[in-house]
Amino acid sequence: MSTCRQLDVKTDDHAPKKWSISLNDEVFKQFLSQGGPAVHGVFGDGSLFSPFLFGKFFDPSDAFPLWDFDSDALLSKLRSCGQSTVDWFQTDNDYVLKSEIPALGENSVQIYTDNGKVVEISGQWKSQRESKTKDWRCGHWWEHGYVRRLELPDDADWRKLEAKLSSEKNLEIRIPKANLHSDTVQGKNGAAGCS
Repeated sequence: MSTCRQLDVKTDDHAPKKWSISLNDEVFKQFLSQGGPAVHGVFGDGSLFSPFLFGKFFDPSDAFPLWDFDSDALLSKLRSCGQSTVDWFQTDNDYVLKSEIPALGENSVQIYTDNGKVVEISGQWKSQRESKTKDWRCGHWWEHGYVRRLELPDDADWRKLEAKLSSEKNLEIRIPKANLHSDTVQGKNGAAGCS
């Protein structure tokens, strides 16, 4: 039997220098080549957090306009090899992202919205052994955690964003479209609630 939990969506994360160190292609390739199974599980092909998810290198800490692209087109190569664990689409009522995320014990995934323009999915995969006052997101973040920042469409109602985590590894995010005025319509179309 799978467990499901509703995730809090936070709007108050204002760490001034988080994600300030960019991940580039060469650094990532070196990091991945020296990494073990946990590193490959977090950042490997088909993962939401892989910098190569969209076909070419793209720093996951930079916001990507996900819903401007068709998932079938961007992920066709990965899907043909059975490597994709990500899907996104839109319905008449919602923007939806579904993804398997790293299952590394109890999942520490966090969801933030940034000024109503970006949704950020992040978490730690390895404990930080340096100073406890230093935020892991301000340094070489990929050595301790993962992130994917996604631009929200203009008509997304970020205040009503819902996220759930099933079996500690299956993430679903639903963002209602702002032109809807009825909460009952969303419920009938499977809003991201745990049942």
